[in-house]
Amino acid sequence: MNYHTRKWIKPEDLNPNHSLFGGRLLQWIDEEAALYAIIQLENSRTVTKYISEINFVSSAKQGDIIEIGIEAVEFGRSSLTLRCEVRNKMTHQKIITIERLVFVALDEDGNPKPHGKTTIEYVEDRLNVKNTSPESL
Repeated sequence: MNYHTRKWIKPEDLNPNHSLFGGRLLQWIDEEAALYAIIQLENSRTVTKYISEINFVSSAKQGDIIEIGIEAVEFGRSSLTLRCEVRNKMTHQKIITIERLVFVALDEDGNPKPHGKTTIEYVEDRLNVKNTSPESL
């Protein structure tokens, strides 16, 4: 699993129990996963379709640094399924796991659009392929 984003838990992120508010964490996860899916599918019209059971394993408190991990687990015709794990950066203690977050690429009319992807691609690789094309030589 690759951990892409770190968050520092601040007072405005806390619930009445003085621990990280679950809704805030889910907001961060949805945004991080959406960005990951948009970049992988190369489609800014990619939307959240489904989020499976959410397992709150432990909590975070003010001052903690957490990191959000995302990995692709399946490519569909117009979808990408991801898995997410959030952990404490310093202790590596799991905070939350989500087994399936499904994102769907849409066309201009809001209909599912086939993306033609089957494996993870890294932006650096895309740039290198474009830079080594016959037109760039």
